[in-house]
Amino acid sequence: MEGRNHTTVTEFILLGFTNNPKLQLGLFVVFLIIYVVSLAGNLMLIVLIFSSSHLHTPMYFFIGNLSFLDLWYSSVYTPKILVNCISEDKSISFRGCAAQFFFSAGLAYSECYLLAAMAYDRYVAIATPLLYATAMSGKVCIGLVALSYLGGFINATILTSETFTLTFCDGNVIDDFFCDVPPLVKLSCDVTETYQSVLYFLLTSNIIVPSAFILATYAFILAAILRIRSTEGRRKAFSTCASHLTAVTLYYGSILFIYSRPSSSYALDRDKWASVFYTVVFPMLNPMIYSLRNKDVKNALKKLITRRTDF
Repeated sequence: MEGRNHTTVTEFILLGFTNNPKLQLGLFVVFLIIYVVSLAGNLMLIVLIFSSSHLHTPMYFFIGNLSFLDLWYSSVYTPKILVNCISEDKSISFRGCAAQFFFSAGLAYSECYLLAAMAYDRYVAIATPLLYATAMSGKVCIGLVALSYLGGFINATILTSETFTLTFCDGNVIDDFFCDVPPLVKLSCDVTETYQSVLYFLLTSNIIVPSAFILATYAFILAAILRIRSTEGRRKAFSTCASHLTAVTLYYGSILFIYSRPSSSYALDRDKWASVFYTVVFPMLNPMIYSLRNKDVKNALKKLITRRTDF
């Protein structure tokens, strides 16, 4: 380590995806379209849930909060990606990098907990429908959402403080499009066993435990569905879970692919494209997942459009 450069890092350089100007312009257009669709889709879902009284249920309360998270989540990354695609200056200040890292981790962890809360909501709705209104009261729903945010941002504080006290002695060039654990670990020369333990603790508490909870919950949901006698009843029960199960599979699958491996095995070229999915693409897909096959949302949209045209 004696030959390494220990100059204090004041800024980082985000390499992004390519140095080819034509490809950068193409990526700018693609990411701009994704961002606009993501903003429009999530805002539309929030407005529909807020303005339609028949969507004032626990399930849609959680979906509305998920859309709010995705709205915020995509805005942490995409504006900087767009700027880097058309600008020669690809730098980000040390504090800017730390802020992006903090909100990235906080929102990602909060979404993990929120998806687990949504699984519990589906279990109560299917297994104990007569007790659903009591078990999932307004206070309970607000409490679950608040705990999701609290747990997510407490753990993000731990991760950010541990990561940005590392010594970055291998330069300041981040081979990625945002400030994330894998590229920052690659730049550090003092990644200790303690830091590795923190990473594994956070992986377990924020990803492994919620995903295990969701799997167990769906096992109970399946058992409850199989006890339903009518075919139509089973079909409706399955349909209420399909959107959530799709979202969980896509989100947890991409996160586990990147972060469940030891830091020594990070492959930045491959991982950065996988990161695009859960940071940029997934927030765009969520409104589609929860609305395309949802009659309640479609009806609410029709009523809203009719109301606007009547004026």
